[in-house]
Amino acid sequence: MNESEFDDAYDDVQRVGDALLEAPVGQLMAREPFAVDADASVVAAVNLMNERRTGCVLVQRDGKLVGIFTERDVLRKVIFREANRTWTVESVMTPEPETLPESASVAYALNKMSVDGYRHIPIVDDDGKAVGVLSIKDIIQFVAEWFPENVINLPSTPDRAIAKTEDGA
Repeated sequence: MNESEFDDAYDDVQRVGDALLEAPVGQLMAREPFAVDADASVVAAVNLMNERRTGCVLVQRDGKLVGIFTERDVLRKVIFREANRTWTVESVMTPEPETLPESASVAYALNKMSVDGYRHIPIVDDDGKAVGVLSIKDIIQFVAEWFPENVINLPSTPDRAIAKTEDGA
């Protein structure tokens, strides 16, 4: 019995899906993570995040990862608080963040991010030293590389009736 084109296509999708999910996160994380010392000011950390156009910085003490400072920390713990310009990053960071080794699979990282609500996960070596940061954006870019250009360049809104209100809702 001959396989149909559908069967071939399904096999290709399955093969690509398996390859994507089994790839180690070390292949797609941001290298050389941006880091600040635990006693750095919140202002310095936010400035670094803005300069580097990143959603987080790792927090280190004596070269060891002790926390992660993210956009969520800024929004939930810093904004509209008195005297926040003199605070240290350590006082508002997320301490002892979940980490993954470079060998962790994309599937495991994606599950961890989805279940626990993380947008960034520090990647560490065997000694606990931060070697990178994996973000949701990194995973999306990695997955997108597997699709043909014509799929990636599809319009953001499918062909459907557009609402006729001012805000589009």
